[in-house]
Amino acid sequence: MDLSIVIPAYNEVDKVAGDIALAGAFLVNDGLSGEVIVVDDGSDDGTGAEAEKAERVEGVDVKVVRYEKNRGKGYAVKQGMAVTSGEFVMFADCGGCVPYEDAMRGLRILRSDEADIAHASRRTKCSEIYQKQSPFRQMCSWAFRHLMVHWMGIGHEYTDTQCGFKLYKGDVGRELYAECVTEGFLFDVEVILRAQRAGYRIKEFPIEWTCDLDSRLHPVRNSVELFREMMIIRRRHIAEGKAKKGD
Repeated sequence: MDLSIVIPAYNEVDKVAGDIALAGAFLVNDGLSGEVIVVDDGSDDGTGAEAEKAERVEGVDVKVVRYEKNRGKGYAVKQGMAVTSGEFVMFADCGGCVPYEDAMRGLRILRSDEADIAHASRRTKCSEIYQKQSPFRQMCSWAFRHLMVHWMGIGHEYTDTQCGFKLYKGDVGRELYAECVTEGFLFDVEVILRAQRAGYRIKEFPIEWTCDLDSRLHPVRNSVELFREMMIIRRRHIAEGKAKKGD
């Protein structure tokens, strides 16, 4: 199997069927064998049921992973990655913010062995932004990236750690997410730090992007949760780094 696509979903009843259709059409149109894995992160609006009855694209296997309690986006992606079987794996946010066709740019990077991980970035020179974030969210994003580079130790060359469109060589992705313990929105940060420590190569690629105004992340409402996760990840990263040096 060429590609496994993981779609984490929390209260996305109005979007999930469209996401399944878009992902399946992409696989078929580009001649890829693959599967679509929707992870219902404890939704209470019928997202899981909608995913299970959604129309399938012929030749594409669709799996729906469900659990009752909402655990967080990081937990959902981890559960999805655990049941993938593709040579390459990816996760994509609900809502179709990035056309699935853009994943071919990442696949070309991985197939040519230019990198082990391919990240979509809204901040690369060739990216096209059709619907921008609000000025407030742009300011929050700038501050967040500053923290990631100068406080968390993320490489300054990574311009968009939180873009929900990332691809991995299959074994690399499954390894990193099996180790990931961050259940909330900042799982991307932990995975990148683990990848850096393991020596995996990460390369960014440009995308077309349209902001989803119906985002599940709110910089103010989720600020305490985000700061708590950041502190936990930083302490864990420092401790694991010291342990590795001591081996």
